[in-house]
Parts: sequence; structure tokens; C-alpha cells
Amino acid sequence: MGGLFGVVSKDDCVPDLFYGTDYHSHLGTMRGGLAVRNGQGFTRFIHDITNAQFRSKFEDDLPKLQGTAGIGSISDYEDQPLIIGSHHGAYAIVTVSKLDNQEELVQTAFKKRNAHFSEMSGTEINPTELVASLINEGDTLAEGIRHAQKSIKGSCSILLLAEDGIYAARDYLGRTPIVIAEKPGAYAASLETCAFPNLDYQISKYLGPGEIVKITADGFEQVMPPGDRLQICSFLWVYYGYPASDYENINVEVVRNRCGEYLAKRDDKEVDVVAGIPDSGVGHGYGYSMQAGVAYRRPFVKYTPTWPRSFMPQDQRVRDVVARMKLVPIRDLINGKRLLFCEDSIVRGTQLQDIVKRLFDYGALEVHMRPACPPLIHSCKFLNFSRSRSVMDLAGRKAIQELQPNGPSEEDLAAYANPDTEQHTAMVDCIGKRLGLSSLRYQRLDDLVSAIGLPKEKLCTYCWDGVE
Repeated sequence: MGGLFGVVSKDDCVPDLFYGTDYHSHLGTMRGGLAVRNGQGFTRFIHDITNAQFRSKFEDDLPKLQGTAGIGSISDYEDQPLIIGSHHGAYAIVTVSKLDNQEELVQTAFKKRNAHFSEMSGTEINPTELVASLINEGDTLAEGIRHAQKSIKGSCSILLLAEDGIYAARDYLGRTPIVIAEKPGAYAASLETCAFPNLDYQISKYLGPGEIVKITADGFEQVMPPGDRLQICSFLWVYYGYPASDYENINVEVVRNRCGEYLAKRDDKEVDVVAGIPDSGVGHGYGYSMQAGVAYRRPFVKYTPTWPRSFMPQDQRVRDVVARMKLVPIRDLINGKRLLFCEDSIVRGTQLQDIVKRLFDYGALEVHMRPACPPLIHSCKFLNFSRSRSVMDLAGRKAIQELQPNGPSEEDLAAYANPDTEQHTAMVDCIGKRLGLSSLRYQRLDDLVSAIGLPKEKLCTYCWDGVE
């Protein structure tokens, strides 16, 4: 996916920019970048963070960065920030985006015969550069950003650092958040609110879907109003978001605890130990443990000093090796125990299959799994939250294919998504058998919606039920 952070200050903004961007490191795995504007123009650094922490790559750059306004990015894909020269003047831009109609937008630009794009590798185009080209079609930056928002299919949140301040623009349907915060002499914009507390910022405003504001050291002003329709990604609370962050003023860890509580309320399995698959399953596991009255333990501990995130490498085999090396089992908490694990989700299930086998190898009597969200049946069209190249990589779709070799219809997929149907039960049983589990029960979508606390029509649930 990716993260972004920006700050405008009456004094040097670099320390806040550096640490604020670093607080998004859990969201991206490939590139990190910072850009600062001062009297001499822009100073920018971009580094590969594939095998190193963001902080370690940028510490030597800090003395060279000076200015009162800056933006930063953590990305899973493209180099950012970009410095763009245009009729608006020079500006820096970062995005968190997934442009489903990228090829269409590129071809439209080429037909105008005055557009060109730098290639990243092969024939790939940097999507942030494409967003900038759309912005440059507007008479003003605000009009250009609105034009880009309306042109993009998928999602796109933007921070744009111009001469007169930072323009913060939330995705047109609010699929990803942007939040404004302040402290004496400075204002900041962030995807993750966990970046604010330790930098002494207080939240001032959650931007609405499509809303655009301009931020200066003296405050912020709305330059484009929000739209009426909100479709924020539910998966932010389930998995991607950091536990200390809030979206729509709803805390991630609190939602995960409630998810675990809902799982426990619908369960009657007798077990000895409740646990969470580290790290994102822990909050769900705590909630389950408290509701069920069963002790929470850590049969696996996560070794994090040297191992990067397990989904980082493109090669599935490498991801599996990294995942195995990070989770260290504790035999005394496994041997002879009936174990119930909460997990944020089951995407492909390849790593989970290995975890289950290791638990039984260490003497577990039973291994039960309780994912905090429903089965993933559709590939996300709006955010880059999974590296699966095909919908058929999903554990849910593999099970459906096994049950219906000739392929399901849209009606069939709707039936599999309904937790009250025989098709759903058969799919879950198929997944559980493939993973070698003693039992598998997923969170119901209505319970997940209740745990988040927003009306379903304000949430994107496409990956579970196919509803746009």
C-alpha cells in the first residue's frame, strides 16, 4: 500500500517530517522518500528500503535537509516524492494510489501529443507522475487535483508541496484517510494518526472523501469540499492500520478487540489457550480471550531485529522462508494443548499451512483458527494490500474452484460470501482441510461492520462480498 506525511512549520520542519514519515514504515516495503522546500527550491532524497529500515537510510541525509515545509512517503512500488515543473510552478508530490485505469489515462494523455512520462522499468510508468500530469491540466492546483480525483478509477490520496503550502487531498471516495493535526507553530497531514502523539500534535480534522485543504504554518483552509459518499477500506482496521491509529475517529486496536469479542460470542469451542498470530492477530486474540474467559498466551514469539516483513519479497518461496524465520515456537506452550489462534485474515494461506504443521509437530492436540474478517473472495480493485497476482491465489477462490471446477457464476460467488449458505460452509471446510486445521470459523461480515462501528454503506467490503 503506502503511507504519506507532510508538515508546514514556522521553524525547521525536518525532524517532524523525518519521524512522521517513519511512523508509516509498516505500510510500505520498497521505497522511502523525503522532500523539503526552502528559499533555494527543493531538496529531495529517495532510498530503497527493501532490506533496511527507513530510519537507517535517511539519517545521513538529515543535515542536508533544511526548510519549513516538507512531504514524505513510504511506498510499496514507485519512487516518491517527485519534483514537477509546470505552469503552476514547481511542486513536489506524493500519493497513496492504485490507478485501475492507468493505461487508459496514459493513452488519453498521448493523444494530446504533448505528454511524456519517464519509465520506471520496462514500459512501466510511475503512477504518481501520471497523477501529476492530470493535475497539470487544471487552471489551478485545486482544480487540477479535483480533475485528477474524478479521472482516476481505483483510489488516490495526495500531498502536494507548492510555494504557498501543502495541498492535502483525500481519495475521492475516502478509501484511504488523511488527517490534519496541529501544535504551536506547525501543522501536519498524515495517513496514520499514530505519527502525531509523540511529536506533540493534536488532531484538528479528519478530511472527508475527496476533500482538499491547503495547509500553511498558520493553519489550514478548505479549497474543495468533501463529497457525500464514503467508502473507506475496512481492511485498514482489520490488518493494515497501526494499532495506535484512528480512522474516522475510530481506533484500530479497539476495533480489533471488538472483532475478537464477536468471534468468541459465536464460538463454543473448548480450548486451553487463545493466541494471536503475531503481530496483526494479537489485538483480535486479546478480544477473544477476554470474551471467552480463556487465558491468552504466546505459543509463537516474533523475532523482529533482523527480519523484514514477510510479504515483502515478490517471490512466494522467499516470503514463506522469511515468515518461518520470524516466528519462533515455544514448545512448553504448545505441547499437549488445544490451541485457538486469531488471525487478521487468510489471504493465500501458504504461510499459515506451515504454521499449523509446525504446531502439530511441537505436540499441539488441536489447532483452531478464527480469522477476524470473512473469506477473501475478490481481489481488491482499490488498494494494493496484497501481492497476489491473480484472484485464484486467494484461499477462498481456490476452495471454490475445487468445489466448482467449471467456475462459479456471480450468483454463486454471492452465495459463497453469505455465511448462512451451504456453499459458504463447504468453502470454509475445504480451506480448513487444506490448512490442516482442527476447525476454521471466519468472522461474519455483519459482525465486522458492527465491530468497526460505521454503517456498511460507508465501508468498502468488496474483497469479501463483491459489493462496490
